[in-house]
Amino acid sequence: MKKILTSLCVLFSLSAVAQSGGIDAAMMEQIRSGYKGTAAERATKNALTTTSITTLATNGDNLAMCDTHFSHQVKTKGITDQKSSGRCWLFTGLNVLRAKMITKHDLKEFEFSQNYLSFYDLLEKSNLFLQGIIDTKHLPLDDRKVEWLLKSPIGDGGQFTGVSNLITKYGAVPKSAMPETYQSNNTRDMRMILSLKLREYALTLRESGKKADLQGLKTAMLTEIYGILVKCLGVPPTEFEWTRYNSKGEKVSTNLYTPKSFYNEFVGEDLENNYVMIMNDPTREYGKVYEIDYDRHVYDGENLLYINLPIERVKEIAIASIKDNTAMYFSCDVGKFFDRKKGVLDIANLDYQSLFDTQFPMDKKQRVSTFASGSSHAMTLIAVDIDDKGKTTKWMVENSWGASSGYKGNVIMTDEWFNEYMFRLVAERKYVPEDVLKMLNQKPI
Repeated sequence: MKKILTSLCVLFSLSAVAQSGGIDAAMMEQIRSGYKGTAAERATKNALTTTSITTLATNGDNLAMCDTHFSHQVKTKGITDQKSSGRCWLFTGLNVLRAKMITKHDLKEFEFSQNYLSFYDLLEKSNLFLQGIIDTKHLPLDDRKVEWLLKSPIGDGGQFTGVSNLITKYGAVPKSAMPETYQSNNTRDMRMILSLKLREYALTLRESGKKADLQGLKTAMLTEIYGILVKCLGVPPTEFEWTRYNSKGEKVSTNLYTPKSFYNEFVGEDLENNYVMIMNDPTREYGKVYEIDYDRHVYDGENLLYINLPIERVKEIAIASIKDNTAMYFSCDVGKFFDRKKGVLDIANLDYQSLFDTQFPMDKKQRVSTFASGSSHAMTLIAVDIDDKGKTTKWMVENSWGASSGYKGNVIMTDEWFNEYMFRLVAERKYVPEDVLKMLNQKPI
């Protein structure tokens, strides 16, 4: 009996210790007394209860539009629009290739079909998911990898290796050969339907006892997914006719193409071997190569693989490419300190410190470590401004939110903002210094 009572006392004692982290009356009184309710605090409270934080935090000393001159700018034509979809990575990758094609072939204007590659992207991602379920069939349902797969079976977001793997496998077509549809422009409901089917299929594959039947089952599932995609996006062309016009609007030729023959004739780049992804992630050691498992679009394709470099080395590569009239795939944390009306990313745009009378001291490394910042949007890096002393002052990217957004469809970034919120850059190998290319010989972490 004594032993039982002793055990109960220990349990109650541990419970009291466990509960000591709560807000008790004394702590609550101390917290309340911290708010003085001064006239300034009441005025701020009144403003915040009726107006958006972004509006009130707008820095009145930074309202003027910044200088829009750039010392070096890549020649591009036309702004694209991804509408209500997460395909920024695809628009960005295709815009890099589009700029080259327009220059190389003296075109008046041109746009690749994003819908064509979106179709195969979603089909390949469905296969990636289903094969991932087969590969992890021996693991319990609550295993972290299985849970990770099931939490996000499919999405229309992605990165540059998706562009390179998909074009290498399926080629590319002009927008006229497979235009956008309502569902390609508004992907939320389609993603929901696909995710529902894929989760259903995952359970079927996991419950199937016969290993030999799994690939046959998967093929039948992908056939149904293909049908859903056709109904939403249309049938991807295997052959099409395209008329080429030069910059003067004169007809040059009309020919029959396949998606691969079209890409080979008008672009023809080896996307999988000619480009290098560079990252600036201060939470990981610089000078190392990193790879993220399952972060790919095609099961038999490439995972996201990148060299992690200090920001100054990233700028060195970017400047070399821009000076040679070559645009780049670029991604950043676009939602931070963004003046959408002006189309300017500048940490001086918003003054949260004064509004809330507090400091926000975290640096880039701390923000990434605590998930306060990360790559959220891809755009096409096309311009840099370098002053007479050789100092970089600002950058510009071509966005894919339509011509009426931002600065003529573009976004301007101050150099200080670039340092803090830029993450990924994909450049051609010829613009990457030899010492950086040698890092690719490392075994990826």
